[in-house]
Amino acid sequence: MMQQGQLFGDDTVPLETQTTTEQVALNPQDYLADRDSVLQLLDGWLELGWLRALDLALVKLLAKLDPNAEPLVLLAIALTSHQLGHGHVCLDLQQLLRDPDLALILPPEGQTLEPQQILPSQLLAHVNLPNWLAAIQASALVHRKQQASVAPLVLLDERLYLYRYWQYEENVAKQLVQRIDTIMPLADDFSERLSALFSEPLVVAGQRQTDWQKVACAMAAQGQLTLITGGPGTGKTTTVVRLLALLQQSALQAGQALRIQLAAPTGKAAARLTESIGQQVESLPVDIDVKKNIPTDVSTLHRLLGSLPGTRHFRHNSTQPLVLDVLVIDEASMIDLEMMHSVLHALPKHARLILLGDKDQLASVEAGSVLGDLCADAELAYYTPQTQQRLEQLCNEQLHAEPWCVGNATQHRLAQRTVMLRHSRRFGADSGIGQLARAVNQGDEQKAWQLLQTPAHDISYMRVKHDATAPLDRLLIDGAAQTSEMSANIGYGHYLQVLRAQRPSPEQPLNQPCWQQWATAVLDAFDQFRLLCALRKGDFGVDGLNQRIAQALFNKNLISDVEGWYEGRPVLVTKNDYSLGLMNGDIGIALRLPTEHTCAQTGEIEQVLRVVFARNDGQDGIRYILPSRLTTVETVFAMTVHKSQGSEFAHTALILPDRLNPVLTKELLYTGITRARNKFTLIESHAGIFTTAMQRRIERTSGLNQAIRAMGC
Repeated sequence: MMQQGQLFGDDTVPLETQTTTEQVALNPQDYLADRDSVLQLLDGWLELGWLRALDLALVKLLAKLDPNAEPLVLLAIALTSHQLGHGHVCLDLQQLLRDPDLALILPPEGQTLEPQQILPSQLLAHVNLPNWLAAIQASALVHRKQQASVAPLVLLDERLYLYRYWQYEENVAKQLVQRIDTIMPLADDFSERLSALFSEPLVVAGQRQTDWQKVACAMAAQGQLTLITGGPGTGKTTTVVRLLALLQQSALQAGQALRIQLAAPTGKAAARLTESIGQQVESLPVDIDVKKNIPTDVSTLHRLLGSLPGTRHFRHNSTQPLVLDVLVIDEASMIDLEMMHSVLHALPKHARLILLGDKDQLASVEAGSVLGDLCADAELAYYTPQTQQRLEQLCNEQLHAEPWCVGNATQHRLAQRTVMLRHSRRFGADSGIGQLARAVNQGDEQKAWQLLQTPAHDISYMRVKHDATAPLDRLLIDGAAQTSEMSANIGYGHYLQVLRAQRPSPEQPLNQPCWQQWATAVLDAFDQFRLLCALRKGDFGVDGLNQRIAQALFNKNLISDVEGWYEGRPVLVTKNDYSLGLMNGDIGIALRLPTEHTCAQTGEIEQVLRVVFARNDGQDGIRYILPSRLTTVETVFAMTVHKSQGSEFAHTALILPDRLNPVLTKELLYTGITRARNKFTLIESHAGIFTTAMQRRIERTSGLNQAIRAMGC
């Protein structure tokens, strides 16, 4: 376990070295003596930014509902709400007591711990778990099974939930268990059709390998729930297209085509899947009727479910379910618990659900890590002998995987509906990006560091300092720190060159195809390079780097301004805007476009700044929007790794902050690395940040797997 001083940077003094005078003077435990004292402490944490206003407001509301709630109960409410804001479904009290400051991700970004601040570790130093559990259990705020009315809190084992999230978890577990246990019939000739779609055996380095894509098709065809996970290039999309062909063949033979819907959490992910699905369907060795009945348009989940503006609800739910037989959701690692609850409630009871995603990527921004929880055992397989035998019969080949464990049907129920794709076609054996991603995923810091220090065609490493800005600016503009490398790399200068060089004649009216072609070319060129950050704040966070990049481009006369609206400004939509048809994560670029008016003095066609967005509804084309209508956008030269999920770029650069932060984990590194298609650059500002972050994992607290196992007993 790292010491706190190591975790939060050299300016922070570990707790054990703080002076006893400061600790005695503060008397942290006194804040748990009465309700007013604990509320005073929470007010102080709010001022520091350690709690949200929402967290404290909830504490004060519930304190009124139960005037007898002990200080430890009010503290638990605040911390449960705080954890929800950081993606945890519940508060694990036992885990919290082991390392309170680390569990609560303190301090927030851009802060250091000061000796006079009361830390959770100091506050809870003399609190024991049985007493805390007893205080919570005695509160009238805790829901009990025998009571008819709903209480705001649920205590389950050593986990404290807000009632709504406990209900989400229970309902998701119940729905999934029902689907796990439902077996679908297969056509008599299923194995022959499966082999026809996978006619070539998978051979790697001269050795016959298990074709896990084929196994995934066999798994999904016989069940109502299938989880397909795998890293970049392992063929998740290829697998699903062939699966849909198999299912549709049987349905058409029976005289009724399946109603299939494809969805993804974000507009960007939906657009990428739309393009990929279309290409895959065309190459299928099946009849034209089958191809026609495989959809190629992908919707966002919000649009599929029918978001009701201004609410958390959707048009489609258990009383008005979706009209479909098969639902495929890509990039499922981005789905939070509440969204999964909404999807399952809107899904018809007879429908199949297929979730695709990379379990090793970052979890959803909102509370929950659904795919990560469900696929926790995917690498070890845990198939029962019966599952393995059935799959081998359907696929006509032996199942081999390393590592491999034999599972128990009760303990590993989800494993019987899960397939992990293991062979990457994008990152072969000679791919530096692929090797680096695998090393990070396995926590092999020696291998990862060796790869970064060895010159390679697709990965590079650079060290930057606050007083040495030229190499970083050169990388951001030209794509390489050294002039000799520039011909093989792409930076932000590339899309601005395309913007200037390919601009149509201003005499052309806006309804001419040349303007859409130009806007598309600029958007595509911008997506060739992206700088990713771990944090939002600080010199090496999104806010500081966006300013830095804009200034560097301005100094090179590539843009006309560094603030406000200017041609070439890239923006990221940060909130769904249904009136404009824009979704959180959509990226646009401001361009000068012709109007219908001419200037009275010059006679030239007037131009106006508009922001161009690629359509996110599965259709080709460009959407033009006036900047004044965009109220929830931010400049996006640099973006967080979280926001980059569902995207990939020809050249991806990942910059790490100058000190460790709790958000730096191997999942963040892995996700950033695998956004790169052809080139990856790691930028460090302080030695050791990368290798230390590799040893730290995201641990989202939830009880989803426990709930599924309990329902299977």
